[in-house]
Amino acid sequence: MAASVCRVGSTLRRAFVKARSPALLSVKRGQASVSYAQSLLAIPEAQLTTLDNGLRVASEETGHATCTVGLWISCGSRYETEKNNGAGFLLEHMAFKGTKKHPQSALEQEVESMGAHLNAYTTREHTAYFMKTLSKDMPKAVELLSEVVKSVALNEADLERQRGVVLKELEEVEGSLQDVCLDLLHATAFQGTSLGHSVLGPTQNARSLTRQDLVEYINSHYKAPRMVLAAAGGVNHSELVGVAKQHFSDVSFEYEGDAVPVTPPCRFTGSEIRVRDDAIPLAHVAIAVEGASAASPDIVPLMVANAMIGSYDITFGGGKNLSSRLACMAVEEDLCHSFQAFHSSYSDTGLLGVHFVSDKHKIEDMMDCVQNQWMNLCTTVTESEVSRAKNVLKASLLSQLDGTTPLCEDIARHILAFGRRVSLAEWNAMIDSVTAKVVRDVCSKYLYDKCPAVAAVGPVEQLPDYNRMRSAMYWLRF
Repeated sequence: MAASVCRVGSTLRRAFVKARSPALLSVKRGQASVSYAQSLLAIPEAQLTTLDNGLRVASEETGHATCTVGLWISCGSRYETEKNNGAGFLLEHMAFKGTKKHPQSALEQEVESMGAHLNAYTTREHTAYFMKTLSKDMPKAVELLSEVVKSVALNEADLERQRGVVLKELEEVEGSLQDVCLDLLHATAFQGTSLGHSVLGPTQNARSLTRQDLVEYINSHYKAPRMVLAAAGGVNHSELVGVAKQHFSDVSFEYEGDAVPVTPPCRFTGSEIRVRDDAIPLAHVAIAVEGASAASPDIVPLMVANAMIGSYDITFGGGKNLSSRLACMAVEEDLCHSFQAFHSSYSDTGLLGVHFVSDKHKIEDMMDCVQNQWMNLCTTVTESEVSRAKNVLKASLLSQLDGTTPLCEDIARHILAFGRRVSLAEWNAMIDSVTAKVVRDVCSKYLYDKCPAVAAVGPVEQLPDYNRMRSAMYWLRF
């Protein structure tokens, strides 16, 4: 589930025209566009510097008049216990309520005066604080971010107010059945482990977490080697490193009592959880198997496979001419209102699955079709299908990096996951190397004859028995 975002300040009032890229400058007069290969060559190389305390500074200079700069920290609900689950999310809400140097009003005025946009979010493995601003204000943005992370005030009165905000968000999340369904999927798939924790935490914890709990959370996890200061847009790397040294060199890299937190091991369990409520008009169902970790070489073939499963919404055009087999079936047989293939990858594991929204009378048929398409991925995938999926995946990767903020986030996540920035040219080469045989082999490794995890919410009486869903994870071969 994507964590809610705490916002302070305003969005930039004016848009700035992107500077011409080298590829555009080299295009012949009269040529309307650049090729895909040219666009890859025009992407600047990421630069990476490690400070003495272990904090990493990474940036890509794109020539924009704006930039996004932020701090990504390797901590989230996965590093929490049952007692303090939700501490990271509550701390994120407290971050912009004032620092030891700037009370909340002064902090907001600083951001507003820059015309900037300050954001934060928490996931199961990461916490991020970032700001989009004019390129000339990058040093000031880094200074404010350092204050937010290093010297948050944690005022008791503000803490009590933010409890109410978090409790309200918990109520809102409970009204989003997709979020509920995917949280339940994690809870059953990774039951008994910390990856099963929700990002927001339980209601009881939101009421009982104390200021000391938040202080202990910061002291345990906000360490320099687990941080990446990333920037994208109109930024000079040398200047960014200089500002980082000024404001982050004092971030500790030592742990009290030498107790270095490690990623808690997580165990996948094939299982199911059903929350039946016939008053809800549509059922939300998710089925998943254990997927690949973020750094696994199997990631790209699984991304291609998911592109073949695709997505569908009842509002889509195209009908039965859609390239996805599952989408065509959904249209022709009116199986669902929407579906989405997903792969949530973590540092050592993942969830590879499909979430769909369906009428209660179509749940069984839709589940059969999903599992049937999974088996097709393992046995009958063709080169033409793989070729289409690779084009879809390439276009998706490019579109997701349209802007300095998603680019900055991508840089930080790569540094945390791989220790370096993986360029689009590298992704392109890995995608091109995927063949139909590779897809069949990798999907057989993760899907064929595996125990799935299933979560369902709503009028789910017709959801098949778990044993039947388990038996549909293989085909008898003669």
